[in-house]
Amino acid sequence: MPEQHADGALPSGPSGGSSAAPMGELERLVEERTRELSALSTHLQDLTEKEKAALARNLHDELGGLLTAAKMDLSWLQSRIAGDPDIERRLHQLGAVLDEAMDVKRRVVEELRPSLLDHFGLPTALRAYVESVCAKSGLEAHIAITAEQEFPKNIAIALFRVVQEGMTNIVRHAHARTVRLELATEGKLWRLLLIDDGAGIDLTHPSFRWSHGLTGMRQRVRALGGQLSLESERGQGTKLLVELPARDQ
Repeated sequence: MPEQHADGALPSGPSGGSSAAPMGELERLVEERTRELSALSTHLQDLTEKEKAALARNLHDELGGLLTAAKMDLSWLQSRIAGDPDIERRLHQLGAVLDEAMDVKRRVVEELRPSLLDHFGLPTALRAYVESVCAKSGLEAHIAITAEQEFPKNIAIALFRVVQEGMTNIVRHAHARTVRLELATEGKLWRLLLIDDGAGIDLTHPSFRWSHGLTGMRQRVRALGGQLSLESERGQGTKLLVELPARDQ
């Protein structure tokens, strides 16, 4: 028989009502901290995109200007130096180095902030990016983009980064032969689908290689009120689906 207090009341046990308040307070604190961390993550992602855009502009303007000036000076020298094969060969080699430097600058700038995204919009940028990656990696690309309207900038960069992360993982880990990209408007939703026919992944395995990238992608999508889902099995390829509420600029 349980022991009673002097006033006849039973002591509260582990499942008694007195634990309800602390448990409710703990849940409230967890939810609050989760919201704070989510907001912080979104803020850091936005800040990172702004810093990338600023760095891309500086590289394009300042470094691009310096490289262009160097090419012009080199052309001037080549037009005035003739008759010495060694000097001509060295100048030709210098020109090749400058050309390579300019190509590296373009690639870095595009990686930081795709110029097509800013100048021609998301559909064109996605089509060009996926076709370029597939051509370099020997993948067959199937692209079906029917949502050709202008997307808000935050939506455009989020969807582009999701596809960028997805394509990076396909190239590195999937051993795929074909990739399919779809972007469409369905009712009040924007729907993006990225599918490969590669080796697939075990989503429950602790060594799941997409874990960090997947977390970042999900955070981007959730911050915009959308959902991201991933389906995959070993040997069956992978399907990445993003759904976002469609809205005007």
